[in-house]
Amino acid sequence: MSPPPLKVAVIGAGVAGLATARALKLEQHQVVIYEKSGHLGGTWVYDPRTESDPLGFDPNREIIHGSMYPSLQTNLPRQLMGFWDYPFSSKIRNGEFRTFPSHEEVLQFLIGFAEEFGLVDLIRFDNEVVRVERVGLRNDEWVVGSRTQGRSSEEIFDAVVVCNGHNTQPRLAHLLEISKVAKEIHLSSRALDIKISKLDYGHNIWQHSKIDCVHENGEVAFQDGAFIHADIILYCTGFNYHFPFLKTDGIVSVDDNRVGPLYKHVFPPKLAPNLSFVGITNRSFAVFVVIELQAKWVAKVLSGKANLPPEEEMVAEIEHYYQHLEEKGIPKHHTHSLGPQFHEYLDGISNQAGLAEVDEEIKLISKNYFSFVIENGLWRARGWG
Repeated sequence: MSPPPLKVAVIGAGVAGLATARALKLEQHQVVIYEKSGHLGGTWVYDPRTESDPLGFDPNREIIHGSMYPSLQTNLPRQLMGFWDYPFSSKIRNGEFRTFPSHEEVLQFLIGFAEEFGLVDLIRFDNEVVRVERVGLRNDEWVVGSRTQGRSSEEIFDAVVVCNGHNTQPRLAHLLEISKVAKEIHLSSRALDIKISKLDYGHNIWQHSKIDCVHENGEVAFQDGAFIHADIILYCTGFNYHFPFLKTDGIVSVDDNRVGPLYKHVFPPKLAPNLSFVGITNRSFAVFVVIELQAKWVAKVLSGKANLPPEEEMVAEIEHYYQHLEEKGIPKHHTHSLGPQFHEYLDGISNQAGLAEVDEEIKLISKNYFSFVIENGLWRARGWG
């Protein structure tokens, strides 16, 4: 007999939170979505404001959740930006078919998704989660503390799914659109096989190896031996995984952007299945499908329709995965990067959840797109290397 429906807190109303809420709702669970902003859509909500402390050093700064800029388009084709049974529609804009939709289109897609499946009423807007912690030592009781309009409250849940994304806490990032106005742009990559070269898609953009040092007069020395004088230096080094609300007594931690230990990037073995993460993985070629599968897996496990391996088996697999990364020379901060191996990950999750494998057409499109970005030198240029 399946266990009774659970009361589940979902943290975040972005792509991962919405997909998770829908999967949980389909399994008849009682769902509450906490969203600290007044909008759904997560990182796809464009906000023209900038933070007073863009480097993120001040913990008391007003955090502006978003990494959009006005002309941003997706770096994945729309065929890979939808869910299994809710695809991203083909759309003609200004008489032109856009393979790579704008951020406005993605947000409208998510709004339509939430309205279609009755998710909007599950969201508590302007509710910032400030504490998630077990009640005593029980894995099946979690207290969620939140704050809204200066008032604090707490509520008990059977399970919590963390879906707050990872595009808020900057490593050291300041984004500007400069290729059209700058005389020259020089990109630095820490990849070992980078050589000095001019990029095909920008007549004034040059690729370099890792920066060796920067002198006070603005001279930048690269490890490839090149020197340039930079008028402006932008730190576009991405974001950190950040869970200031999560209190697990060190069971789950973040070390150089490795969130762990997590079984298949979702379940912490010692706290599973009542604590889980959806949307931790990155650098896949079908982001929405990966998130949707993770969400369905979590929902099936909480419903008793799918089983996790024993704790010791999950721990052993995680340790084996970490060892594999080390042997391949893959740095710790790429622990959650799926890259071209994401098909294997998708099939593994599908099997765990008892779901059909991902549609072959999606796999083919993603495989062809991967070949395209490799052949055109876009892998590292778009931040995938």
